[in-house]
Amino acid sequence: MHLFSAMFLLVMLAVMPCEALYPSPEEGWQIYSSAQDADGKCICTVVAPAQNMCNRDPRSRQLRQLMEKVQNISQSMEVLDLRTYRDLQYVRNTESQMKVVDGKLKVASENPRSLNPKGFQELKDKVTQLLPLLPVLEQYKTDAKMILRLREEVRNLSLVLMAIQEEMGAYDYEELRQRVLLLETRLHSCMQKLGCGKLTGVSNPITVRASGSRFGSWMTDTMIPSSDNRVWSMDGYFKGRRVLEYRTMNDFMKGQNFVQHLLPHPWAGTGHVVYNGSLYYNKYQSNIIIKYHFRSRSVLVQRSLSGAGYNNTFPYSWGGSSDIDLMADENGLWAVYTTIPNAGNIVISRLEPQSLEVLQTWDTGFPKRSAGESFMICGTLYVTNSHLAGAKIYFAYYTNTSSYEYTDIPFHNQYSHISMMDYNPRERVLYTWNNGHQVLYNVTLFQVIKTSGD
Repeated sequence: MHLFSAMFLLVMLAVMPCEALYPSPEEGWQIYSSAQDADGKCICTVVAPAQNMCNRDPRSRQLRQLMEKVQNISQSMEVLDLRTYRDLQYVRNTESQMKVVDGKLKVASENPRSLNPKGFQELKDKVTQLLPLLPVLEQYKTDAKMILRLREEVRNLSLVLMAIQEEMGAYDYEELRQRVLLLETRLHSCMQKLGCGKLTGVSNPITVRASGSRFGSWMTDTMIPSSDNRVWSMDGYFKGRRVLEYRTMNDFMKGQNFVQHLLPHPWAGTGHVVYNGSLYYNKYQSNIIIKYHFRSRSVLVQRSLSGAGYNNTFPYSWGGSSDIDLMADENGLWAVYTTIPNAGNIVISRLEPQSLEVLQTWDTGFPKRSAGESFMICGTLYVTNSHLAGAKIYFAYYTNTSSYEYTDIPFHNQYSHISMMDYNPRERVLYTWNNGHQVLYNVTLFQVIKTSGD
């Protein structure tokens, strides 16, 4: 199951009795409240289930806890191994000194008069050199206790694993996996039918990985089927050409199983987007947008974004050649930028994905240099007021009505410097690059759905 799904708040209106609208508990929907309005219509507030609802299964929790314990034990054993190797080397180095001291002590015990002041001082010096061995021996005692604890943990793990095995013995693993995949497909289809909504909340951050430099961009495809879980990473904000493609999110988390794409032209900024198998990015030191196709490893089209500032003419507040920000949502492909005639205010243009032709443009009136980052959800541009700690989603521009409003939607900027923030409509999460950390946020969307009886 996908680990990073969004939750969507809906208000459902119907002329039928409230009880008739209650979702089946088997579907995993949660009813938060229900009432009737003045006309007798039912108003129910529900939250759609997250795609990882299978994780609520007690056996899944047990397995997850087991994995955490195994990881902790592995880390403890690695530390123990390194410490033991270091201490063993020290013991070996002091072995010859111990033999010398032992020999001198034997001679002194057999013939005390042979121990003159010089010999006594030499023996004292040798003993002093051996004093650091005492804390090493104390560490060995501590490590011995740790080994006992690890042995007890392993024993407990074995018992829990046996219990889970007995409980799940009636199920075939492959059958379970196929059932999970089927449920995931159905749930994803259901989430897609929910349609668009207004952003009302952002979850706590989910740190996926810490990699790369302070600035960068990472993403999954915003349009392809959910079965394709590739992740792309682009480190840095200017003159970069190397794109890493990971097979799955899990591979990205581990930094394994990736291929490299070397772009024919370097990029500028971090406002890149992968849309339907192609990478859209701003060519370095220009206002040219390039469409690079991953499978053919070739540029399919490139087009100048007329009048758009570039090379830090109109960047976000953090700079970084972030003049042109490309993004995708449920309504298609977008470019967020500004021009001199627009006096540095944010401009939104909807692009035709094949030709990169500008289909329609809006002037938001919001100064781009005052924005930390921005992203599109359901045709609405959401703008943060800073890229630093304490940032919040401060401004929203609605392209469907050409209107705007100031908002106050907080989110936790955990690592205090966001250089990329983009919404993925397929997964309905926010991808961010935060001071060398790759972070996800779930979003809450408010939506009114009316039945045909209204």
